[in-house]
Amino acid sequence: MDEEKRITLRLPVDLHEWLAVQAKSARRSLNSEIVYRLEVERDAAMADGESP
Repeated sequence: MDEEKRITLRLPVDLHEWLAVQAKSARRSLNSEIVYRLEVERDAAMADGESP
């Protein structure tokens, strides 16, 4: 990532807890887990021909 943008994100408690468990099992920070999942989804969408 060349540039970063800081945001405030509100999540339902259950989604936050699930993401935290997933991050811990992957040995990533919660932030890194969210970025990783968004990048995977973006890459899949682009492979399906969706616009960026």
